[in-house]
Amino acid sequence: MLLTIDVGNTQIALGMFDGAELIGHWRVSTEPDATFDEIRWQLNGILGADGFTQSDIKGLCVSSVVPALTATIRRVAPHVVSGHVVVVEPGVRTGLSIEIDNPREVGADRIVNSVAARDRYTIPVVVVDFGTSTNFDVVGPSGAYMGGAIAPGLEISTNALVSGTAALRRVEFSPPRSVIGKGTVEAIQSGALYGHAGLVDGVMERIAGTFEGPVTRVATGGLAPTIVPHCRSVDTIDPYLTLEGLRIIHELNQDTE
Repeated sequence: MLLTIDVGNTQIALGMFDGAELIGHWRVSTEPDATFDEIRWQLNGILGADGFTQSDIKGLCVSSVVPALTATIRRVAPHVVSGHVVVVEPGVRTGLSIEIDNPREVGADRIVNSVAARDRYTIPVVVVDFGTSTNFDVVGPSGAYMGGAIAPGLEISTNALVSGTAALRRVEFSPPRSVIGKGTVEAIQSGALYGHAGLVDGVMERIAGTFEGPVTRVATGGLAPTIVPHCRSVDTIDPYLTLEGLRIIHELNQDTE
């Protein structure tokens, strides 16, 4: 079996694959200062609770945007898995041509999403990933990564609004009774949800407008189920797209031990 780990700024997503089948998945909060022992205990606790042992797990593939945790997971890996470890970074095979000014500055999660999107969907394809930031990544008609856009995520935008004002407070991200809020809570909910959906639609339409034919539009990330129902420009939600990309990349690097 293969363990995949995607370390984001807010959450860590984990997936367990038996061949090409995703048989388990989990999400935990990101703690950038977590120690070696804390990460080891957490991973072994999560996996052990579902009956997975170190001898079962023959490989690990990791993407991370938190360098401190990347280093810690590298050290923990021999205590969790019994096989080949791949960390997505420059030099790792992805099968994806990266056509931007500085390929090394592209986040690992964005590359992983693009690898999976090219494998699973008709190109050109745009992936919008709802995380700490809302990332748009584009795989063009040739199958190359063309670039994308980065916007503040829903939570970080709302937190900035609340922390920068004296009378506003955090709210649950659920649809208000009407787009015209009848109170402060509903007004914030309307602005946050419909405003972010409008952002997604606006960027998606501008990206799609750069191509002559149809464009596949895929959403992923923890907040996708919250935001996509209010968007007009997204074809499908693929909640495990990043984990699938990690599985593909691990397969491409089997002979690099």
